[in-house]
Amino acid sequence: MKTLVVCSGGLDSVTLAHHVARDHHLAGLLSFDYGQRHRRELDFAAEAARRLDVPHHLIDIGPIGAHLTGSALTDDIAVPDGHYAQETMKATVVPNRNAIMLTIAFGLAAAQTLDAVAVAVHGGDHFIYPDCRPDFIRSFQTMQNHALDGYAAVTLYAPYVERSKADIVTDGAGNGTPFARTWSCYKGGEVHCGRCGTCVERREAFHLAGVADPTLYEDADFWREACGVGRFVAEEVR
Repeated sequence: MKTLVVCSGGLDSVTLAHHVARDHHLAGLLSFDYGQRHRRELDFAAEAARRLDVPHHLIDIGPIGAHLTGSALTDDIAVPDGHYAQETMKATVVPNRNAIMLTIAFGLAAAQTLDAVAVAVHGGDHFIYPDCRPDFIRSFQTMQNHALDGYAAVTLYAPYVERSKADIVTDGAGNGTPFARTWSCYKGGEVHCGRCGTCVERREAFHLAGVADPTLYEDADFWREACGVGRFVAEEVR
């Protein structure tokens, strides 16, 4: 199955790229610059493409992103600290982001006669992001079946949609994903902040998976407070 992976450069999508390279035919990585403040992740996506020896397609949709206002990921709004399962994390929603990106990805896949588009949405995203839920994945596939009817048949491959981020870490550990060469932090500093929702989720996922986390965080212990983990729980080697 010749597959194009939508890759932000984050832990989930880079792990998915290695997963596809192992189990399918990885045809390339596709990334989007939509004006996100954490766009340094795009460098990690490019690096992953070089490492996996596949093309890296970077599409600038900044003019579109500039109109999707009201998100802490694109506007001058403070990125909230804490766990994803908090109401404040809705400040990180970029409306219709995945629908826009996947529509472009399907067009590219159809033009290149590929079989599938892979996306790394997972179960931990469901509370905050409506376009990461199973119903969205199923509905988007139906829509694309109609949109490409008679021209191409492209499958939306979302192997993590019902799985946790800890499961993704476990998969990545098994497929050789270099976790240190991925970027998650929404604040986009020199190192991961350790306090934003995606840093907390990342730190927790390594803990739950029992896999050493190689990430350098400005605040390596905040995740315990955010996740309600006891102070005296043994911590895995960083």
